[in-house]
Amino acid sequence: MSLTPFDTAPQHGPRPLPLFLALLRSETATSPERRAAALAGLAAYQAARRPRSRRPMPVVARAGRAVLRDYGGAGRPVVFVPSLINPPLILDMPYRRSLLRWLSRQGVRPLLVDWGTPTPQDRAQDVAQHIEDMLVPLLRSIGEPAALAGYCLGGTLAMAAAAAVPVRGLALIAAPWRFSGFGPDAIERIGQLWDGAHETCDRLGLVPMEVLQASFWQLDPARTIAKYERFGRLDPASAAARSFVAMEDWANAGAPLTYAAGRQIFDDLFTADLPGRGRWRVAGAVADPATLPCPTVEFVSLTDRIVPAASAAGLPDRRELRLGHVGMMVGSSAKEALWRPLADWLAGLR
Repeated sequence: MSLTPFDTAPQHGPRPLPLFLALLRSETATSPERRAAALAGLAAYQAARRPRSRRPMPVVARAGRAVLRDYGGAGRPVVFVPSLINPPLILDMPYRRSLLRWLSRQGVRPLLVDWGTPTPQDRAQDVAQHIEDMLVPLLRSIGEPAALAGYCLGGTLAMAAAAAVPVRGLALIAAPWRFSGFGPDAIERIGQLWDGAHETCDRLGLVPMEVLQASFWQLDPARTIAKYERFGRLDPASAAARSFVAMEDWANAGAPLTYAAGRQIFDDLFTADLPGRGRWRVAGAVADPATLPCPTVEFVSLTDRIVPAASAAGLPDRRELRLGHVGMMVGSSAKEALWRPLADWLAGLR
């Protein structure tokens, strides 16, 4: 899920969105100093140097527009499912913060789902069809039951897939399932945004990144502004500044959603909470975390402001962290707090 104020990929020169500027005006209405600091941070981010893009890892399977990328390693396969929102490379960040490359040296063979970029012709493909028509065929293409690991909304999809196809185990990382756990205020704000955007998205056949960004700003608008205030004070050559730029570039570069997937996320997941109420039907069955026929674990951050701990699935093996939604994946403490425990859990699977 994204917290980013730009509407174009970084290599094309990100530009602030009108919705972000409106948020900035609202959050800094009584503090011209904070507004100036946040704008200075935006300018510094736009001017920052970027590392050269890495070549994508090889494709070993395809299902529709989705592909499975192989990160090597000599162990048994583990399929990592990223969110439909933002690119999958949060799992493969630069500056030695790539979970997948690290795991490939720990006796694991990581395989990454890359959802590709939808077109208006894909408008009718909802979240359930992403699972049935792409994720499940990719899992079956491996030729043996793989372990599944899902991050953020990718964990929601991985949970449903684990109920539809045999897997060796399922690991959820900051994954929402009981969407009522976001709280009534956040759900109402997100619902109001969708009410104002769905007609335009219906005409486009896609849900543009701007709509997704703005919806998740509603979860923590103060943080969205404060992080740019802080960035403007950093030395541009510092490790902290480089990491910030890499993270914002990732958050800034997501593909749109199909209209049906966006509608299902906003209406069926957030508003109706079909998964949490045991009413979300995928691949002909209702996905239920209590009846999964495989070992499971979930990593839940008690300080996650994007996917609150109250929205987790409630699996028996629950590992609690105190890192942010993104920090638990790529922060300075991520290796000890998440990477190693995840690798140990995967090593214990049969």
